[in-house]
Amino acid sequence: MNIPQHIAKHIRELHRGTNFTWSNLEYTLTDVNVEEASKKIYGLNTIARLTYHINYYVRANIRVLEEGVLDAHDKFSFDHPLLSSENDWKKMVHQVLKDGDRFSDLVKNLPEEKLTEIFLEEKYQDYYHNLVGVVEHAHYHLGQIVIIKRIIRHRSALIVI
Repeated sequence: MNIPQHIAKHIRELHRGTNFTWSNLEYTLTDVNVEEASKKIYGLNTIARLTYHINYYVRANIRVLEEGVLDAHDKFSFDHPLLSSENDWKKMVHQVLKDGDRFSDLVKNLPEEKLTEIFLEEKYQDYYHNLVGVVEHAHYHLGQIVIIKRIIRHRSALIVI
């Protein structure tokens, strides 16, 4: 297995499989409903907002790999569409998983030498740095989602001191 295939495996496991953290987006989000996804607690981001944020950068990287265009801005990375129904939320989760599959497939098929090339502009460093960075970033926010989900589901058991 070459390095792009290893990175692709991490992307797929982040979205749908077992990985070193034993957490993935599919398992974590499948049983979350729109009310939980949209619930604001303790001034934290919502599950929906974090889910959108993770996928914002996945989609940006897909566009780079497919079209050679980077059109992503941090200031828009949390601006998810309004979720007015359970169906809206389920569509979002479905899209996140679908995008994860697409991203993994694109990375898997990269020539290994592409990893050391500049990622469009010098300031973004190389492809390896960006692809691995997206996975690290997603795991960071996935951990937040897991904690927020637990707080929402167990907040009545919390004791405030």
